[in-house]
Amino acid sequence: MSRRFSLTLVVALMAGFIALSYEILWYRAFSFVSWGRPTVFGLLLGCYLLGVALGSSGSRRFCREDDGDERGRERSLRALAAFVFLSDVAGFLVIPILARLAQYTWFPAFGVVAISAGLLGAVLPLVAHFGIPADDRAGQRLSYVYLANILGSAAGSFLTGFVLMDVWSTQTISAFLGAAGLVMVALLFLASRPSPRAAALGLGTVVVAGVASVFASPVLFEHLYERLLYKELYQPEMTLADVVENRHGVIAVNHYQQVYGGGAYDGAFNVSLVDDKNFIERAFAVSAIHPSPKNVLMVGLSSGSWAQVVAHLPGVEHLTVVEINPGYLELIAKHPHVASLLKNPKVDIVIDDGRRWLLRHPERKFDFIVMNTTYHFRAHATNLLSAEFMEVARSHLLPGGIHYFNTTSSDDVQRTAATLFPHAMRIVNFMAVSDSPLVFDHARWEQTLREVSIDGVPALDLNAPHQRNVLTRLLAMGHSIEQHAYDKYGLEGRDDLLARTAGARMVTDDNMLCEWEDLLKFPKGADL
Repeated sequence: MSRRFSLTLVVALMAGFIALSYEILWYRAFSFVSWGRPTVFGLLLGCYLLGVALGSSGSRRFCREDDGDERGRERSLRALAAFVFLSDVAGFLVIPILARLAQYTWFPAFGVVAISAGLLGAVLPLVAHFGIPADDRAGQRLSYVYLANILGSAAGSFLTGFVLMDVWSTQTISAFLGAAGLVMVALLFLASRPSPRAAALGLGTVVVAGVASVFASPVLFEHLYERLLYKELYQPEMTLADVVENRHGVIAVNHYQQVYGGGAYDGAFNVSLVDDKNFIERAFAVSAIHPSPKNVLMVGLSSGSWAQVVAHLPGVEHLTVVEINPGYLELIAKHPHVASLLKNPKVDIVIDDGRRWLLRHPERKFDFIVMNTTYHFRAHATNLLSAEFMEVARSHLLPGGIHYFNTTSSDDVQRTAATLFPHAMRIVNFMAVSDSPLVFDHARWEQTLREVSIDGVPALDLNAPHQRNVLTRLLAMGHSIEQHAYDKYGLEGRDDLLARTAGARMVTDDNMLCEWEDLLKFPKGADL
């Protein structure tokens, strides 16, 4: 194998690794800024592939027949090195540009993706042209080059998606990919056999570019997730209190103790009924609708606030929590209101996908299954909101068991639940469904509000007038079901709900209805 062809294989492999790694990294940022809307992946992939196609097509202009002699090839290699440098810079800048566009409108950032992908995509045909002689083995060599590119792409997807994202931040991975691109530039430049002076100048330029990227990176990525989260509301003083990045996603916490998973509001570190910023009374309501929820399953942990409340409710003997992102445990340990949850002997926390865990454990049965589900319009929400999943949950309920979950006010999801189960009740934006009669027991509700304490702190201090008012308000909420009039923050019986949602449709695994309505409607900046 000639030295020239060996270099071609190495560059093709590295180009594939870098291009696919950037795609994964870009999707993380675009998913965060859009709250994980399912449309975004399709748009990003479409722009990426369009860019690759245009870049590949445009590369023909740089493939000339006079490249065949030795001097022509050396010139071509230097030109290719310069082109790879340009594509490397473009790929590195996509996320910083998206973050700054987010303050105005981030949709044009898809164009930046197309341009960057076009430059990255042109590398393969160019390196193949310059590295493969036009002889009777050209087809065979091209297959090897293509194979090297595919292997690099697969390695990029695996190493970046499953390894690097678990140990490095988005900024660090971007810097790593930028450095890998510069190595590729240096290899191509040295292969062009430059004079000693030109070699020193060229390599010096690469080193300077590398050093400059090290110093520029903190500036370019400064307040990255603040910009992507707050968008048009962003101000430089709006900093996040905590950010956890791993291969499962990005979790951000602001200074108001609110949690954002993948860019979408995901709850708050709060178990107080008084300073209630997360409607935590819905967790206390478990006691009002089930007389003895001994064995409880919770799908999704987030801030741990719901699990902390449920674990302290009367009658709860064991709580199993299934959470897909271990990053939440790291955050819970830092917040005193919920930290004791991690040491509570009644609580088992399993890191797994909720639906998969249920399917793998058909023998596990529960008195109560509770899910403070994410927004119904986010990608993959159907996994936990479809009719098929509700049947899975039903198969895990003990006699008299209740499935209780957040519909985020989706009429389609509420109607699906009320249609499948003979007994149903809406509590604010949650649905409680069962095969047994459901009753909101006012006496248990009042007793729970009066007597439950979390880590020794009463849920309500009834010696304080303001907290007595909270009790009055919550007791009144329990009676709202008797009014048979829609109250967004109250209760609603099955018959009233079915009548109100007559125009809604069933959500299934096939139609993924809740995710794919309002395809191009994206959320604005997170409010404080």
